[in-house]
Amino acid sequence: MERTQVAIIGAGPAGLLLGRMLELAGVDAVILEHRTRAYVEGRIRAGMLEDRTARLLDELGLADRMNREAAVHHAFEMRFDRQRYRIPMAELTGGCTAVMYSQQEIVRDAIEARVASGLPLEFDVDDVRLDGVDTDAPKVRYRAADGTEHVLACDFIAGCDGFHGVSRTSIPAGVLTSYEHDYPFAWLGVLADVPPSTFELIYACHERGFALHSMRSTEVSRFYLQVPPDEDLAAWPEDRIWSELRTRLGTDDGWTLAEGTVTKKSITAMRSFVVEPMQYGRLFLAGDAAHIVPPTAAKGLNLAAADVRLLADALCTWYESGDAAALDRYSDDALRGVWRAQQFSRSMTSLLHHNPSSPMEWRLQHAELKHVCTSEAAMKNFCENYVGYPPVGRIHRRGSQTEKATT
Repeated sequence: MERTQVAIIGAGPAGLLLGRMLELAGVDAVILEHRTRAYVEGRIRAGMLEDRTARLLDELGLADRMNREAAVHHAFEMRFDRQRYRIPMAELTGGCTAVMYSQQEIVRDAIEARVASGLPLEFDVDDVRLDGVDTDAPKVRYRAADGTEHVLACDFIAGCDGFHGVSRTSIPAGVLTSYEHDYPFAWLGVLADVPPSTFELIYACHERGFALHSMRSTEVSRFYLQVPPDEDLAAWPEDRIWSELRTRLGTDDGWTLAEGTVTKKSITAMRSFVVEPMQYGRLFLAGDAAHIVPPTAAKGLNLAAADVRLLADALCTWYESGDAAALDRYSDDALRGVWRAQQFSRSMTSLLHHNPSSPMEWRLQHAELKHVCTSEAAMKNFCENYVGYPPVGRIHRRGSQTEKATT
């Protein structure tokens, strides 16, 4: 039997950032990941960081490459009726910006930092089982990549292993309440080797459906198109993709879309999901293990970072003083931000996606878009939600701890 203070299940952004915060505070942790390192580092995900998330990476010493390579946006565009509306979010929010830096790059940076620290991070583990999570002595049983069986005793378990992970399903039936909503459309995501045709994100609402123009670098662009949820990916050859993007993003002022070679395309369902509470005994859920948001407002990664900031603060406080109050209220504190982000994500999704079965809703949607893009008060409210909320949870540093509490 091995022992650590905190067992972290999952080496996505939530697990890796939690591990980093605990490392800086001098709290021992082991991170276990079902997938291989190559798979985790290559997994393509969203890339818009809220101001608070970018600042968190800087506080954790994980921002060197981001600061060199990422694009910082002070505004974004809304397009409808072939008109362009620039929304100056930094100006309206006291300087808050959005940083374009892909999730897989954050994962790579965090993995490299943990490997450099020589701290436990195991990939390709299998048959993970959580025991005794409702006791003071939980254990994680797993099979390592070399086939050996392990039992990891710990004080706490952080379930950061996503929607399909074992953490949430290890909680007994009847404890959690699930809230779910499936949207009547999906996103066709496209990655193309072509320089971006914009310096800022473009959100377009069109009668043929939503479109988004984003970027991954100065040479790679990212696009999204609204499609039916049962759409066949094979129905979207390159010519159709570029034609539809030209139509939905088109304006009357001469703006043109640069086109190039499509390197990847995929279809992603749109859904909202939340479980309450986000904790059970000594098991705490964070990120996609507890909630999923539609990608329109890019809240998924940012919510995960907010969760683990709260959780790290609560865990470190317990180890410093034995005070469990923050751990006891972790779920309540996290869910306040989760539901606020869910509400805004749903509102933004409804605002920008076309529902052809409801002409009345389309006209109301058009009126709301006009209001958001022309009223400074409405624009300011939208931007305050878009750039994220003030961070909650203190970053603890090694040396600030008093005598550690024991179980």
